[in-house]
Amino acid sequence: MQKTKPELSFLQIFNMCFGFMGIQFGFALQNANVSRIFETLGADYNNLAILWIAAPITGLIVQPIIGHMSDNTWNRLGRRRPYFLWGALAACAALIVMPNSPYLWMAAGMLWIMDASINVSMEPFRAFVGDMLPKQQRATGYAMQSFFIGIGATVASAMPYVFAEYMNVSNTTAAGEIPDTVKYSFYFGAVAFFLAVLWTIVSTKEYSPEQLQAFEDAEKEENPHNAGHESTVRSAEKYIRAGATWTVVGVAVFTIIKSFQDSLDKQLFILAGLIFFFGIAQLVAGFLSRNKPTTNAFNSMMNDLFSMPETMKQLAWVQFFSWFPLFAMWIYSTSAVTSYHYGSSDVTSELYNQGANWVGVLFGAYNGFAAIAAIIIPILVRMTNLRIAHLINLVLGGAGLASFMVIKDPQWLILSMVGVGFAWASILSVPYALLANALPNNKMGIYMGIFNFFITLPQILAASILGFMVSVIFDNQPIYALLIGGISMVIAGLLVLRVKETS
Repeated sequence: MQKTKPELSFLQIFNMCFGFMGIQFGFALQNANVSRIFETLGADYNNLAILWIAAPITGLIVQPIIGHMSDNTWNRLGRRRPYFLWGALAACAALIVMPNSPYLWMAAGMLWIMDASINVSMEPFRAFVGDMLPKQQRATGYAMQSFFIGIGATVASAMPYVFAEYMNVSNTTAAGEIPDTVKYSFYFGAVAFFLAVLWTIVSTKEYSPEQLQAFEDAEKEENPHNAGHESTVRSAEKYIRAGATWTVVGVAVFTIIKSFQDSLDKQLFILAGLIFFFGIAQLVAGFLSRNKPTTNAFNSMMNDLFSMPETMKQLAWVQFFSWFPLFAMWIYSTSAVTSYHYGSSDVTSELYNQGANWVGVLFGAYNGFAAIAAIIIPILVRMTNLRIAHLINLVLGGAGLASFMVIKDPQWLILSMVGVGFAWASILSVPYALLANALPNNKMGIYMGIFNFFITLPQILAASILGFMVSVIFDNQPIYALLIGGISMVIAGLLVLRVKETS
């Protein structure tokens, strides 16, 4: 048995990452069209954020669980590949049902199911790179994933526009009905999702647990000073004290919001709930470790959460301020562009639907630019370093989002998407390259899942406060949500300078 993990060929890396293109079909269709579906079924844009809360909450819950499970799975399909398949099957079913939802509540429920299913497939793909590639190739693996994300999202985001402009599929319909352009796009996405994931499952063979252990042992022998990060066990008393404090604070925040609910946005209750349940989770961990000292899955995940490597803690702030603007863009681009650039908020009007289709093209454009950026970013990294490259890309993204207020002609918004595309490609690759060497090999899945917290938490915060800010502070002008996002992305760029790189 070979002791060191061998480098893979370009074709092997291509095959193992190809499934990510299918996953991005699902996410891109969701990001570009769900607000449109919600508005068509009667949702007010002020309530879009609360409806979108499904996406980050499911990621927050599902990803660490799936990460922990996949770390400890081995069957006929392998370690990560079973989750690729199960998630793909469920996501494809949701993609078919979603655009046929007759009621808003059903569409909101399908978003929960669809996002959870996509996360089941996606989370193990991040750990898959760590499993299959030696450290010197992991940055290449994540860049390849970014490339496929860009390609998949470009095609998927533009599908309604393509069906309307080139296939003469109806783009308008009666009030409360989803246009055929959207329905056919989701059907196409379901097929593409499954086939792409199936390609990776069939073309890539995973290393056995024995092989992975041998690789890890050999790595420790060669680099004893960098043997890996180990989680520490948190005492029951610490969990209970901290849990009680967080729970009380959550109840207090809820009470304050309840007392002033006439002047505060009801979406702020999400923040109170998040604080409260974080406290409850720690209380549960404390009582479980007090009554049953043996390690269980829940306590193992909680201990890993409180034992994050230092690099991961520093990257958490970068991720937080990077993903807040992305969520703002996904929620408010449709309402911002249709109202600010096309001058219509009537979901049955031709202008609104033209604007909504153009948002799909813009989303496709930034993903297309991200595919190009995935090739350019490694060159930029060699010229500078990972941190400076990420700073440059995030500043470009912030400028792109802020320029929505300056550019009046919607056709020129394509230029804005250049900056957003570079930021998107960088966000999907550089933080993982910075983090990869700081993670223990035997906990790659769980830590990738925990790292997702700092993607979902800013989205939950955005869902909690953006609706309030747009309606109360910015006089119901959703274009300002994109300006806020631009500022946040620049802050993320500055914070990346604090991150320490590990070899």
